[in-house]
Amino acid sequence: MGSVLIAMSRLEDAQKIATLIRRQGMPFEVIVCETGAEILRNANDRDYGVVICGKRIRDMDYSELSQMLPELFGMILLTKDVSIEVFTDHTVKLSIPFRTGDLINTINMITENFYRRIRKKKKAPPARSEEDRKCIDEAKHLLMERNGLSEEEAFRYIQKTSMDVGRKMTESAKMILTLYND
Repeated sequence: MGSVLIAMSRLEDAQKIATLIRRQGMPFEVIVCETGAEILRNANDRDYGVVICGKRIRDMDYSELSQMLPELFGMILLTKDVSIEVFTDHTVKLSIPFRTGDLINTINMITENFYRRIRKKKKAPPARSEEDRKCIDEAKHLLMERNGLSEEEAFRYIQKTSMDVGRKMTESAKMILTLYND
């Protein structure tokens, strides 16, 4: 689950923003922090999320905090200062006063991007072991020798066979080796 960590120069402002976010019924854990160090501690204990802060908080400014955030945390900088330009991928500036919808949409945009990256990492198939790779290579070379296939054609044959029967490529490669070696 994503988290929203909030720190402003005035604690009351951070609490108002937290209340505003909670009222929207967003599926995020909302935490009010008093210092940048507290934000960093909380961010390091969570998977992904957004930090909402002002230009300056109690122990550091937004640029220092931005550089120390974990990879899957973005930042929304709330400021009246129009001269500030943000040049990082994970930091977005939102001018004060802001509309609630703009804040909520920005939180969703940042967290959805991180959530997608996490899902993509989880879906990646596990790497094959050295033994599995050797087995597939042996089957490939056997098909190349016996059937005159190119390396790519032999690989595709093993791949297609495994998909057709609903087995892993290693299992199909072992079946091919067993059939050809008997």
